[in-house]
Amino acid sequence: MGSVGRVLAVALLLVVGVSGRAGAGPGPSLWAGSWEAAPSGTEPAVPGAAFRNVVHLSVGGSAVRVRVSNRLGSAPLRLGAVTVALRRGDGPAAVPGSMRAATFAGADTAVVPAGQDLVSDPVPLSVPAAADLLVSVETPGDSGPATFHRVALQTSYLARHGAGRADDEDGSAYTRTTGHWYYVTGVDVRAVTLGSVVAFGDSLTDGNGTSMDANHRWPDRLADRLRRFRIGVLNAGISGNRLLLDSTGGPGALARLDADGLDRSGVRTLVLLEGINDIKGTPEATDPADFVRAYRAVVARAHLRGIRVVGATLTPYAGYSGYTEAREAVRQRVNRLIRTGHLFDAYVDFDAVVRDPRQPGRIRPAYDPGDHLHFNDAGTRALAAAVPLADLL
Repeated sequence: MGSVGRVLAVALLLVVGVSGRAGAGPGPSLWAGSWEAAPSGTEPAVPGAAFRNVVHLSVGGSAVRVRVSNRLGSAPLRLGAVTVALRRGDGPAAVPGSMRAATFAGADTAVVPAGQDLVSDPVPLSVPAAADLLVSVETPGDSGPATFHRVALQTSYLARHGAGRADDEDGSAYTRTTGHWYYVTGVDVRAVTLGSVVAFGDSLTDGNGTSMDANHRWPDRLADRLRRFRIGVLNAGISGNRLLLDSTGGPGALARLDADGLDRSGVRTLVLLEGINDIKGTPEATDPADFVRAYRAVVARAHLRGIRVVGATLTPYAGYSGYTEAREAVRQRVNRLIRTGHLFDAYVDFDAVVRDPRQPGRIRPAYDPGDHLHFNDAGTRALAAAVPLADLL
């Protein structure tokens, strides 16, 4: 074990030590975020359906609780049933005996007010790290626009006639597939951990360019590195999201910071990679001082919660349709401020890791899925490997 591993291992022992003295029974367990998908938009409701979302946990625990979101909805969301189960194989079937009903204040059904999320009661289900969990949500009526996460890069399932199907183990009723996550925005686990890291950003964090059903987004790769230290990783990336403005990628970073980042369970550190959509978008941002103010606002709000912030430099995109030399100059100035301006508690130089040494405005060909903006599976591995673990906690 290297020096970073020793530091984190000692820290974990200190956390465990708080729970009880040597030789005593287990102390009180803690809650930590294990999976997240930030709400990014809405689609028309499917009355009477059951959605079976497949989510990939980062850390495991002895129980789970589910966050159901109606944050972008316009009417109260009525939940007919919500269940959780371990996934069997590659489809919608559950591991026999693992199906559990999620309750809300002791009730099997619930109503989520428009604009809000609702967290379930603890569900006693032992889940291993890196497990696929099935979170099924039955919606018996038309509750208006359905809050969802558009770019899941994960196949989930829909039972069009879903009444009484949320607790089906065999999954045979789930005959339709979807590439979105519906209603579910988070899963927490009960376990002794060092808490969670939130990866906050846009499509680069959301995983555009990586393989479908592979869990190869850079936060997934970071979770692989952190798993032995019992640190959860939450992906708060939204494709199209902007730092300075709202957009088609949902509310801007400052508007959604609390709900998608700071309010999540057990958060210790937030890694922020956001700003390229402001530079290349419409209207475009041209003043680096605006980025500085936004970054400092994120840090100030995080520090009020005792959360560290690690900033990431903005990565190259020459060859992409929105690239111009003037916009590249803004990116370079913003990156210089991230490196030298002491804006964050620490920074990770993603730009230096992925840029082509021969053409620094471009991504290395080996990391480029072809659009010259996002990253393929090799690129996300490189990003995650660049994050210094000692800076996270």
